Amino acid sequence: MSPSPVLPPPPVYVAGIGADGWSGLSGGAREALREAEVVIGGARQLDLLPPECAGVRVAWPSPLRPAVPRLLAEHRERRIAVLASGDPMFYGIGRALAEELGPEALRVLPHPSSVSYACARLGWPLEDTEVVTLVGRPVSRLAVSLHEGRRLLALSADASTPATVAALLTAHGFGPSRMRVLEQLGSEAEAYVEGVAESWAHAPGDRLNVIAIDCRASADALRLGAVPGLPDEAYEHDGQLTKRHIRAATLGALAPAPGELLWDVGGGSGSIAIEWMRTHVSCRAVSVERDPARAERITRNADRLGVPGLRVVTGPAPSSLSELSELDVPDAVFIGGGLTAPGLLDACWEALRPGGRLVANTVTLESEALLAERYRTYGGELTRLAVAHAVPVGGFTGWRQAMPVTQWSVRKPSPPASLPGDRT
Repeated sequence: MSPSPVLPPPPVYVAGIGADGWSGLSGGAREALREAEVVIGGARQLDLLPPECAGVRVAWPSPLRPAVPRLLAEHRERRIAVLASGDPMFYGIGRALAEELGPEALRVLPHPSSVSYACARLGWPLEDTEVVTLVGRPVSRLAVSLHEGRRLLALSADASTPATVAALLTAHGFGPSRMRVLEQLGSEAEAYVEGVAESWAHAPGDRLNVIAIDCRASADALRLGAVPGLPDEAYEHDGQLTKRHIRAATLGALAPAPGELLWDVGGGSGSIAIEWMRTHVSCRAVSVERDPARAERITRNADRLGVPGLRVVTGPAPSSLSELSELDVPDAVFIGGGLTAPGLLDACWEALRPGGRLVANTVTLESEALLAERYRTYGGELTRLAVAHAVPVGGFTGWRQAMPVTQWSVRKPSPPASLPGDRT
């Protein structure tokens, strides 16, 4: 007798639910929830279900993400439905479930997200509206999106978020911005309040809210553009700062792309790593700085300029790099200081992934000789960058030359592709 085939476990249904609760669900979502033997969701979401959903109700614990594998495994042979806020695949639990089970094991039943509701109420085109989530994330990450005339939607963590956002806008020179807080979108209790950030005085309202921001800068706000080369005065520093024009050229050579990781070795004020991360929300960076005071300064700069996710490692290079290379392989490495430290350049080159980029800057003859030697060995580009600024000379104006910077940029070769029939 042949063995019975092993049947795959039933798919996991992921149903989006809004503030309107059961009445706002589609027929397919209601059917999935009625037939589920286990329903997993937040306590507030579970309370929205009627008695006809007879499955065992399991509330997500906190922290949620580590509990996902355990709860799914515990109930895997039963019919599972998971409740999510709005669209499960938009900053929702759907991502974690897809990573854990694979997309083929899911049946996602989306509901309009709070962002869709907000744009509908405001008359804002969704494709022209930037969304920043502050749920479980620092409010400072909103700073990177502040530009005159932009429309932003901030997903609130709780009822206190609007006041915190108003304070951040004011501190960054965007106090004149109009704010509207939209609560309980899609439900019968839907409401909103509005005001100006610098005079925001509304008491905390409902914790389910979205903040709409019409960005308006004050006349004296420091202008921070969307490309590398922020003004030097945007940074707190002690002189250890890659200056604006050299920084723009350096980021151009590093060529950041979405999702890539940078090691910034000899971080100074953190400007290279910070502006790398500002190019795209998914860009990541680690700044290595041996001086503890400077390392703390890098953290403050990153927080103020909207990239609080910058990781700062305090310690000397290259010894601090060995631990980093065990965690993730960098796509690019910038060396802004300490080039003559024994083994530093070799350690950075070895850590770099094939196809990755290395850029090193120096102003000293000793380090320049080292870069020239590596240029002869590995190729790439060796460039002399010189910048002069106009300054008063008595009653006239003349040029003041900054120290020239020698820059070596190189791409690490990828291993040759194997040809058909090759044997190793």
